[in-house]
Amino acid sequence: MNALAIIVFCVAAGMITARVKHPDGLSQSLNWWVVYMALPALVMGQIVKLEPSWELVLPGVSMWLVFFGAWLLMALVGAWLNWSKGLVGCMVLTAGLGNTAFVGYPLVEALMGKTGLAIAVITDQFGSFLMLTVMGAVVTAVYSGQKFRWSEVAKRLISFPPFIALMAAIVLGRLPSLPPVFFALTDTLGATMVPLALFSVGLQLKVRSVGGDTQPLFFGLGWKLFLAPLVVWGLLTWMQTPATTMQVVVLQSAMAPMVTGGILAQQHGFAPNVASRMVGLGLLISLFTVPLWQWILVG
Repeated sequence: MNALAIIVFCVAAGMITARVKHPDGLSQSLNWWVVYMALPALVMGQIVKLEPSWELVLPGVSMWLVFFGAWLLMALVGAWLNWSKGLVGCMVLTAGLGNTAFVGYPLVEALMGKTGLAIAVITDQFGSFLMLTVMGAVVTAVYSGQKFRWSEVAKRLISFPPFIALMAAIVLGRLPSLPPVFFALTDTLGATMVPLALFSVGLQLKVRSVGGDTQPLFFGLGWKLFLAPLVVWGLLTWMQTPATTMQVVVLQSAMAPMVTGGILAQQHGFAPNVASRMVGLGLLISLFTVPLWQWILVG
């Protein structure tokens, strides 16, 4: 209950601030800090503590399952209901990509403490982020008719600060030991991730009337918030995955649609109103469904 209260408070504070006078560019400034300082520090501080093992492959691959499952489902439903190519592209990007960083890290930390953060980082960097960078470019090319360029994808991948931090952490993690000041720095900067990321999300959150978009929202949010985590849970249970890893991965697979995925859909004209509603409604609903999944997993 305390964790949910913290999450709701930070998001609500952001939503209230967005509706009163506040400094211009506040959300952009917060996002810059989160992406360039807090998130890389959090990634480095957690990944250096991990021992390499095949178990760490599962979290990332599970997010691929969420993405490709969404693509298959939305393609089939789209053909059945005669959706436009743009709407199908929108649903793949929003139902397939979860907000496993800005919302996922704070939620996992609030619900499971620091023990789950390292696994949450793996699911985000090798799962959701990789799918956004590579398959996001593929989806936009397929549904907009643009030419796909691997060089642009590679440039975007290697220049992303948290990904650079991830690669550095893998190297540093092989050293015999690291000075205490390293962990003091990463812990202090990383601690700013939770309140600032959630506040920023609330600041940018826009929830509009559903209108005539009930049908795609039903299938999109139904997959992202309920069916996808159920599928991942079943797969990991069958594979006898350790309890902590399974809990974190299921929670990450149940996160709301990624804000960046929605923006990508809007930029390419893929049903922009539906994309906005998927992100906004998905976030609000997930504040209750993700803790519900945690209750189910530990119950």
